[in-house]
Amino acid sequence: MEYSKLGRSGLKVSRVCLGTMTWGRQNTQADADAQLDYALAQGVNFIDTAEMYAVPPTPETYGKTESIIGDWLSRNSHKRHDVIIATKIAGNGLSWVRDGGDITKEAVIEAVDHSLARLQTDYIDLFQLHWPNRTSPHFAKHWPDMIDIQSVDKSQQRAQMHSILEGLDHCVRAGKIRHCGLSNETPWGISQYLDLAKQYSLPAVVSIQNEFSLVHAKDWPYLLEQCHHEDIAYLPWSPLAGGMLSGKYLGGARPDGSRWTISQRNGLFRDTELAQQAVAKYQEIAHARGITTAQLALAWCNQIQGVTSTIIGATTMAQLQENIDAFAITLEDEVLAQIDTVLKEYPVPF
Repeated sequence: MEYSKLGRSGLKVSRVCLGTMTWGRQNTQADADAQLDYALAQGVNFIDTAEMYAVPPTPETYGKTESIIGDWLSRNSHKRHDVIIATKIAGNGLSWVRDGGDITKEAVIEAVDHSLARLQTDYIDLFQLHWPNRTSPHFAKHWPDMIDIQSVDKSQQRAQMHSILEGLDHCVRAGKIRHCGLSNETPWGISQYLDLAKQYSLPAVVSIQNEFSLVHAKDWPYLLEQCHHEDIAYLPWSPLAGGMLSGKYLGGARPDGSRWTISQRNGLFRDTELAQQAVAKYQEIAHARGITTAQLALAWCNQIQGVTSTIIGATTMAQLQENIDAFAITLEDEVLAQIDTVLKEYPVPF
């Protein structure tokens, strides 16, 4: 296993980050125990979760994933210092989470305490904002004019960000969190948080996790360039595009127990004709190389400049093993050229 610096935090994280959002819905405590034990044995030291999980989010599954991790930690307390745990505060829009309200200073302090209790730990290594208070161009909102950027009140947003940073600072000073990060943010959002942190001597964000894959590479190069020069770790989520890049959904297939058989909060917005065509071509490249389509997608993501650690997820041990093995694969120049050809043909397939 290879490791990278988590931005300006000084922490070293594995190039593989174990995502956990299926635990508590598609996966049981026993499944999670097995996944954690296997991942740690392979050198994975980075675990990502969120108060909102399991997914798709519901009042019944809220907080379950953190509780499952906490159960494992309660039985493996001697391993706490071997793992870097990242979790996230949910943004607005979920009626059962703080009445669907915005992230605020008070919400941060409350959410941290509740996450600590569920995780059964004294500190959180990386506490992240799951999504901004304003509508951002994520979750398939990245096409021109899908969001109204002119309606955003810059001064109001900065005031909210300042308040949020004060809440994070309170938790850092109390020893409850070590570092803070962003998720589903933009270059403008990153720059505002960094500017406010510098202006008011508040914690600077050390990471951001955004959706990034062979069918959703919109962050390259502009956001990744900023992350590199500002020393912010870039953590791709959904590197398999919700499982699409495994190839298992080609032709409208819906394998039993797979994520796409479950109702999704934002629908199956990735499942377009162009995306299907792109995945079919990536599958041809992968099979010619002698690897799975998922491994091609993950190995490509791992080789992109600026990527710190890629967040994977699995519902079976076979998937977990396949995914982790992908990070030992080096894609040759010829294969990368073939991938580039498909990327140019399908730059934004959904």
